[in-house]
Amino acid sequence: MRRCVALICAIGALAAAPAVHAAGNPQIAGLQVALRAHGLYLSQIDGIAGPKTAAAVHAFQRKHGLPFGVANARFRAALGPLGRPLFGTRILKRGDFGWDASVLQFLLTRRGVYSGALDGYMGRETTIALRRYQRAMHLEADAVVGPRTLSAIVRRDAVPIRVRPVAARHTSVHAVRAGDTLTALAARYHTTVAALAAMNRIDPARPIVIGQRLRLPAAAPSLTPQRVDVRSMLDQWSGRLGVDHHLVRALAWMESGFQTEIISSAGARGVLQTLPATRRYVERVLAGRLIPQSVDGDIEVGVLYLRHLLQAFRGDERLALAGWYQGERAVRKHGLYHVTKPFVANVLALRSRM
Repeated sequence: MRRCVALICAIGALAAAPAVHAAGNPQIAGLQVALRAHGLYLSQIDGIAGPKTAAAVHAFQRKHGLPFGVANARFRAALGPLGRPLFGTRILKRGDFGWDASVLQFLLTRRGVYSGALDGYMGRETTIALRRYQRAMHLEADAVVGPRTLSAIVRRDAVPIRVRPVAARHTSVHAVRAGDTLTALAARYHTTVAALAAMNRIDPARPIVIGQRLRLPAAAPSLTPQRVDVRSMLDQWSGRLGVDHHLVRALAWMESGFQTEIISSAGARGVLQTLPATRRYVERVLAGRLIPQSVDGDIEVGVLYLRHLLQAFRGDERLALAGWYQGERAVRKHGLYHVTKPFVANVLALRSRM
């Protein structure tokens, strides 16, 4: 008999939080964005701790040898730069990158003032949207989430910003039968021997006894993607074209947050947000053929163009990324624009985590 997975993500302190809108808990949206960066959460960023979020959390915990059921500071540290800081724990301003920026973007999207990527980066589009929100709330439109703006957001959207960690509920118990071992049970219930031993306070080196009742972690359902596996596609084209896949992942994340359907106001589209003019250049000059207007095709165009920039700047990743952001000719003529430097720095910082 199937059991429903109950995910209580103790994100720093989400237990004693105020009531959250039915549309979802914004702090959970920050978790979903971070898990998407690791290629584990492929569904809609909705702030709802449902089965797919639970599955992604458990998959991440298994991969990193973390205890099941608690998304605490150690868990968030393992997520990398998108795993912290929690929304409400710092003054948030342009150029910042992290969990709190993802939460803000989710909130601004829900309020209808932001339509860009949920990528955790406080770039130009996010700060413009924040100013719109602040004006609507009769606040100083300084594009900074300081005490007054934070207070308004918490009041209006019931964002939990103080909580205590809470472990996930145990949803089932197994009565030990003849032939059972901790190893076999761990495989059957998609957990680890260490997790079972810790949960039941037993010595994993000692045999279990027939009739003994063992508590089991909430079963994680299989993670069925609702969207294409962007991370795998990026890696495929990186390998095929000889570009560092960590750099490609980081760039794609900064451009779209691995979202496939974004089209910017300038007409840039897809995971790597390439402009129509860039696509035409890639097709006519670099590829010598038309490339399909698809997720796969958009990624191919982007990676081909990035490879070109890396070759043009003799492998200098900083200049290549600047060329991506402001144009190859502009970099050669003017160097890096002031607005380009934070973008380049954030991509390179994220590269080691992707």
